[in-house]
Amino acid sequence: MFKKPKVTCIITTFNRAIFLQQAIDSILTQDFEMFDLIVVDDGSTDHTASIIRNYGTKLRYISQANKGASAARNLGLKKAQGEYIAYLDSDDLWEPHKLSIQTRFLDQNPDFPLCYTQEIWYRNGIRVNPRDKHRKYSGHVFTKCLPLCIISPSSAMMRRKTLEELSGFDENLPAAEDYDLWLRITCRYPVYLIPIPLIIKRGGHPDQLSRRVSKLDKYRIQALVKILSSQALSPENRQAAWMELSVKCSIYGNGCNKHGRNDEADYYLSLPQQILSGSKEKIRSGMDMHNPLVLSQTSTEF
Repeated sequence: MFKKPKVTCIITTFNRAIFLQQAIDSILTQDFEMFDLIVVDDGSTDHTASIIRNYGTKLRYISQANKGASAARNLGLKKAQGEYIAYLDSDDLWEPHKLSIQTRFLDQNPDFPLCYTQEIWYRNGIRVNPRDKHRKYSGHVFTKCLPLCIISPSSAMMRRKTLEELSGFDENLPAAEDYDLWLRITCRYPVYLIPIPLIIKRGGHPDQLSRRVSKLDKYRIQALVKILSSQALSPENRQAAWMELSVKCSIYGNGCNKHGRNDEADYYLSLPQQILSGSKEKIRSGMDMHNPLVLSQTSTEF
């Protein structure tokens, strides 16, 4: 490996020893050599540490107390030396040409802070096709990112300076932290889709965060409130974000009513109008009451 890497690859992991070796090997066998690799262990209690130590100086090993995916990713970012950052979730894999293709694109296209790729999906060991709602796009894709997260962290390569300027991942979000980051990037910059699959996503296992964190749209709503409260949106993007907030709040609020959580339902059903009226105090107090983000009380496996 080179002393001054072009790309810093960051694997974040928590109790994923069963997948970790394959993830590491998929980086170390890339056809691109100007990279370094950091593995951030977010307080694993399995034999993750012994697997990582087997690689010796081929990677940098950082361990921290369990703080969640965002904190682990941000710690890796703080230690990074590369011009570009490429994250890999420990249950995903990279195809051998990923780094070379994405590095070439970013080198040749300085106006793009991020490129991402198509994906191959496996669920419970069986290859599946993404649904139409997961379709990916190039360019100014902010409105395409509003319904759900279309960019996988494992597929993206980003300029380090862009991540640092935006303060990385939001450590107050126990879920939908990638959705939040993509909104903050795509409302400011165009992104590019590499139109070939360069990652393998393996889903279906019981410790996936998306399977264990209930009410995922609650955290997407928080990300929408956050971006709407910023000064980053054009009038068109603000209108689109508000419309998406209205849809999500209606679905989530009506669900609360069905389960007898009437106060929570009233808050979310009225939230879009509060955004329009600029009632920051009501929004903040409502989030504190109905959306307490206490990471120590939330499972943070990823």
